Amino acid sequence: MSGKFPRTEVEGLSLSRMIIGTNWMAGWSHTSPSADHMIQKAHASGSSIVPMLEVFMQAGVDTIMAPFSQLPTVCRALKEAEEKTGKEFIMIDTPIINVEDSPEARKEAKELICKGKQLGAKICLIHHSSAEQLVNKGKQTIERLGDYTSMIREAGMIPGLSAHMPELIVYSDRNGYDVQTYIQIYNCMGFLMQVEIETVNQIIHEAKKPVMTIKSMAAGRCTPFVGLNFSWATIRDCDMVTVGCFHEEEAREDIEISLAALEHRKVNIGKRSSPNRKQDAFGRQ
Repeated sequence: MSGKFPRTEVEGLSLSRMIIGTNWMAGWSHTSPSADHMIQKAHASGSSIVPMLEVFMQAGVDTIMAPFSQLPTVCRALKEAEEKTGKEFIMIDTPIINVEDSPEARKEAKELICKGKQLGAKICLIHHSSAEQLVNKGKQTIERLGDYTSMIREAGMIPGLSAHMPELIVYSDRNGYDVQTYIQIYNCMGFLMQVEIETVNQIIHEAKKPVMTIKSMAAGRCTPFVGLNFSWATIRDCDMVTVGCFHEEEAREDIEISLAALEHRKVNIGKRSSPNRKQDAFGRQ
């Protein structure tokens, strides 16, 4: 790896442009129940996550995204990694909140948002499954979004919005909501994307705030080399790419592939295994 990872800013807060994803720490593989169980078993104690977090931190990748209140094991691993490295992770919380229009629901939502702050989060993006319940396509609005961005501000965090539905970015910018960054699904395979890749690319480039892209490798449906090169080549310098890894070797590879893409150079990783590597098609060994 050639150096520290490039950075961007969200409302003055410096973030690494690579964000550590947590699906492959928590057991949300987007692949199969057996893959979920494999992840959960491997990372049951959290101790196996720590070396991966150390690799990221050593490369200057200090920003991590998760619904932290649901992941006490990841939170413990973060604290251990911070103690070992002497450095602090920047936590981006994505809470799944109750958005029903009632005093009880708002109280519940506020408590969950505040819990993220207590765990150490600096940015809070309302999870897409909550935010999308508020969308009014006819009016091109996100109803009562201000209730929740105000809660985030009152808790002392920067408000953002998870937007699996790409219209959320458009509506938020158009209506001037207090949203300082977005999460948007974006990958070379169109995995889980609701409209064409080209359209989402245009929305990202026209967004008024930095965008955190997710599912960069389509949950394992394309290789890191292909997925990461696509993402870095087609977003803006202010935008970010979220990557999920299962162990520290994958983290090292993803960091090196990404740095090579950003520096326009050949990637420096080893060759894959083969029953016969003495083939011209594999290049010089």
